[in-house]
Amino acid sequence: MEPKKKVLIITYYWPPSGGAGVQRWLKFAKYLPEFGVEPVIYTPSNPESPVEDDSLLEDIPSDIKVIKRKIFEPYSFYKIFTGKSQKQKVNAGFIQENKKTGFLESFAVWIRGNLFIPDARKFWIKPSVKFLKKYIAENQIDTVISTGPPHSMHLIALQLKKGLNIQWIADFRDPWTKVDYYHLLKIGKRADKKHRKLEQQVIRSADTVLTVSQSWAKDLEQLGGKNVKIITNGYDASDFKNSPNQVDDEFSIVHIGTIHKERNPHNLWIVLKELLHENPDLQSKLKIKLIGKVDFSVLEEIKAQGLEQYTERISYIPHSDIPGQMMRSRVLLLLISRFSGSSGMIPGKVFEYLASGRPVLMLGNTQGDTARLIREMGVGEVCEYEDAEQINSAVLHLFQQYQANNDTVELVDIKQFERRELTRSLAEVIHAL
Repeated sequence: MEPKKKVLIITYYWPPSGGAGVQRWLKFAKYLPEFGVEPVIYTPSNPESPVEDDSLLEDIPSDIKVIKRKIFEPYSFYKIFTGKSQKQKVNAGFIQENKKTGFLESFAVWIRGNLFIPDARKFWIKPSVKFLKKYIAENQIDTVISTGPPHSMHLIALQLKKGLNIQWIADFRDPWTKVDYYHLLKIGKRADKKHRKLEQQVIRSADTVLTVSQSWAKDLEQLGGKNVKIITNGYDASDFKNSPNQVDDEFSIVHIGTIHKERNPHNLWIVLKELLHENPDLQSKLKIKLIGKVDFSVLEEIKAQGLEQYTERISYIPHSDIPGQMMRSRVLLLLISRFSGSSGMIPGKVFEYLASGRPVLMLGNTQGDTARLIREMGVGEVCEYEDAEQINSAVLHLFQQYQANNDTVELVDIKQFERRELTRSLAEVIHAL
């Protein structure tokens, strides 16, 4: 038997950190040994993670090597500057849960976008490169993989590539300058130029560039990426082995994940208010369940539309409980951010939505990769945010299916998105280097 190929995976997010950024490489690391690859994880020992989820620790193979080293981040100063306690978590995605953004927080965002380039983890680059050069030389590492955001992870790998000429795979779970929150960073012309220069250096220097969708792959190729490969996110079949006994009695519209103000579905709230007025049956059946962090402005609008009494909020649940929540739902709400790169956005939870067998109501770019996937799989309704008539028709259709108890989705070709199969594709990329 050939010895396993050793790969060093540089990732900021690793259990017990929770959230969407952890899932992709945790699952890859779980299954890579089955395909002749031995993963070694390099991650911070003290990251500033928005949430923690101990249930994810169960997915880490017992024999995997995880190297944790301390990182310096300026978030302690940010918390002092904005009046937060040191124990308070810093939300991702510009979420304001309890109040509107003030001047100090706006100024802190400007500092983040213009002084901390590419991000607040930049201070980990130099010490990591120094440590990893020695570690790679002493431990026969064959390939380095970096995954971002945060894109400082790519800059660590870039320096290792320059210093050691090692094989390097750069994985873009989300874009760099085309990410949905880039325009919110208040970036000036000089900082923008530096961001774009570093982005191109990474994309053009990596031996292989990975991303999660066709549209984003085309964007990376236009920026000079060579050997660009698409490996989508997916679902882990083992997470869905314990299905709930029954679905919700109510007409439950469930969103799992973050809703920031850029994803606020204004017209959905208006449509639901109108339908409640017109349809007495809906009044006794509607339940809106929001699982995850929700921006203050979204909650204000829900209240303004008279939907507060129908709404249940759960700030966070362990990932191990999420499949059950999905499979009990009557409708899974999927919100795609409004931004220039939205065509390529396929949130990781989409594939778990698919695996749950429940109908999906998607709002966002109806010509994007996610919309195409939902249509191809035949799992629900696709609407533009601004098309209230289309949303009205979609909600009514889903409610009618619920009333007829005919809302189970028949899935085809779902196995292509199973984590083990996706890891098989990744292993082929690694072995081909």
